[in-house]
Amino acid sequence: MGIIGKSVSLTLFALLCFTSSVFTLGVNQPGSSDPFHSLPQHLPLPPIKLPTLPPAKAPIKLPAYPPAKAPIKLPTLPPAKAPIKLPTLPPIKPPVLPPVYPPKYNKTLVAVRGVVYCKACKYAGVNNVQGAKPVKDAVVRLVCKNKKNSISETKTDKNGYFMLLAPKTVTNYDIKGCRAFLVKSPDTKCSKVSSLHDGGKGSVLKPVLKPGFSSTIMRWFKYSVYNVGPFAFEPTCPK
Repeated sequence: MGIIGKSVSLTLFALLCFTSSVFTLGVNQPGSSDPFHSLPQHLPLPPIKLPTLPPAKAPIKLPAYPPAKAPIKLPTLPPAKAPIKLPTLPPIKPPVLPPVYPPKYNKTLVAVRGVVYCKACKYAGVNNVQGAKPVKDAVVRLVCKNKKNSISETKTDKNGYFMLLAPKTVTNYDIKGCRAFLVKSPDTKCSKVSSLHDGGKGSVLKPVLKPGFSSTIMRWFKYSVYNVGPFAFEPTCPK
């Protein structure tokens, strides 16, 4: 509660005490009904003594703060340099390569090899050369149907082996139209051409893939070597 509030409270308390005394005096006199009119008029009222208020407290002195520091001045940076412009290079032209041609396929002449047998009576009618014997001087024919129909023949040696050279008009480009046939046997008891490896209908030429044997030089010409057979004749067996 403040100083002013205390002063007002004391003043009201003094007035209340004075009023109570006046009422008390008027009530205690006999024959008096009105306490204010029954009081003698010539009596002066005592002076009201106001309460002495204590001196007001000195105002609170706020602490003096030191002056604020001046704002920090940021250093002034030099202006940024313009970006370096790289030189514009001319477009790189791809190198002009020479045209690539397919590898040259060397044309060669054609040589066909195989073996001819006479079947054993035990395996007559069966496509098997087990127990068969080689046939000497059997005739083998090569037929090539190309621009110029070419036919060539040869005979087997004592081991039944033959190497048939195609005509020089036939090259390794033309072998698709070539077939090898078993034609004739010198032995009348073993002269029927069997169906083994299509010796009677014509056998397809198969290239030799083994290195060192796929080609040969004969008569100063290079030949590509192809396999057929083996071929066989059916024997005439006693019943």
